[in-house]
Amino acid sequence: MGLLLLLGLVLLLVLPVLTVLGAWFALDAAGWAQWQHLAATVLPGYAVESALLSLGVALGTLMVGGGAAALVSLFEFRGRRWLDFALLLPMAMPAYVAAYAYTDALQYSGALQSGLREALGLQGRLWGEVRSLPGAVLLFVLCLYPYVYLLTRTALAERAAALLEAAQLLGASLPRRILGVALPLARPALAAGVLLVLMETLADYGVGSYFGLSTLTTGVYKAWLVNGDRQAAAQLASLLLVVVLVCMALERHAQARMRFAGARNAGGAPAPRVPLRGWRAGVALALCSLPVLLGFFAPLTWLGWLAWQEWRVSELALGPRFWQWTWASLKLAGWASAITVVLAFALVAVQRFEQQGLRRWMARAATRLLGLGYAVPGAVIAVGLLLPMGWLQQLWSGATLAFTGTVLGLLVAYTVRFGGVALQSVEAGYARIPPTLDDSARLLGASRLRLLGRLHLPLLRRAGLAAALLVFVDVMKELPATLLLRPFNHDTLAVMAYQLARDERLGEAALPAVAIAVVGLLPVALLWRAMRLR
Repeated sequence: MGLLLLLGLVLLLVLPVLTVLGAWFALDAAGWAQWQHLAATVLPGYAVESALLSLGVALGTLMVGGGAAALVSLFEFRGRRWLDFALLLPMAMPAYVAAYAYTDALQYSGALQSGLREALGLQGRLWGEVRSLPGAVLLFVLCLYPYVYLLTRTALAERAAALLEAAQLLGASLPRRILGVALPLARPALAAGVLLVLMETLADYGVGSYFGLSTLTTGVYKAWLVNGDRQAAAQLASLLLVVVLVCMALERHAQARMRFAGARNAGGAPAPRVPLRGWRAGVALALCSLPVLLGFFAPLTWLGWLAWQEWRVSELALGPRFWQWTWASLKLAGWASAITVVLAFALVAVQRFEQQGLRRWMARAATRLLGLGYAVPGAVIAVGLLLPMGWLQQLWSGATLAFTGTVLGLLVAYTVRFGGVALQSVEAGYARIPPTLDDSARLLGASRLRLLGRLHLPLLRRAGLAAALLVFVDVMKELPATLLLRPFNHDTLAVMAYQLARDERLGEAALPAVAIAVVGLLPVALLWRAMRLR
């Protein structure tokens, strides 16, 4: 009975995805006519801009993340140990937060460009408009390259040692060892990192909306909020979902190849690093420091300065509102963390106890279904939740109010979106508990409930805390679903930072933006502690 309840709960949580995909089966003649109109008007523009954005970000993160991973993993130079951690810092900086900072800092009337024109005696604009497709590509590269860096660095540091040493003993030169051994070995990790970056890029709404881009994600919101067309929003959301699911399938294929390579070449010590001296060490240090400076320290410093200026000029007028937004964000993040971690523990525990047969298959199916949510953009989840509310409204007039007038809709969206994050952490924790401990406890007469409470939960305390922390920070940064599903007078830091920046009130947007970035440092520190190189 418990397993059936869990399976029913998971199916309810994946309802948004099923609703979006199932919207095609409910199309009538008018719906198909509308789809043909979309295909003939706005859809080509959405597709082209999304493709150009994705291509630019993929190439940029491949060069920056892969190059930094190769330098840190294969070479020894002054500052390498510090860069091992620092290169992860841009993961704490959401792309839409960096967009606010660079827009204010580099605009024509901004302090930086005005000061340079005065100092150099020049007239006119010194550089192009930041709020453009190239500007968005650059911002995404600076904020998302750590995905590629982290996976590639792990592959090079832990899996290339034996082959690199063998190639060196056989007389291969350094360029040949890097190009012929290290990089081909890291190819699956590079592919997996780039595909993760593409999923994050396609799911973004903050940068695309703020920069005025016409992507699939911004098209979903325009169709729903501007035109009030739910059917068009569902059609665009389904296309976005299909693209993301293809990326996810390719990423899992790359991860499988990466695990295969790791199984063959696993070794104890990291790869022997080539020492760099003189100008070569300086170039390596500069190349690795530049993305950290531009992707984290520069935007955080600028936003901190803006926040200080606003705080001083407004005479603390922003204070009470800021604490209201902070409390709303903390409350939602806390509830979402608790719900997702409890659900993850329940699903993984059932899968652990059911060793074979239909019940185990059902538990694994429920786990995989919930794990899909992390790849689904927030825009798709929001549309998939709001569409059934419109149908249910015909049966119960208070359905929509009960769902969107409270935090219930947000908590469901967060559970769907970030349940996979908690599942990964809890599954990793369970993998470190040998099944023989369970067998010993059962021989001593322990029931499943006692086994879970007295043995598993104490051993999984750190995994549970890590899962709760990751979900907490992801909820704090989440923007698209929150914009559509939040109830009145329940604005979060992410929503207010976006709305204030959209209204060109960047000074007021700086404080909530800084708070989001600072909170994001917690999982980065946790990740580095777990995966740091020797």
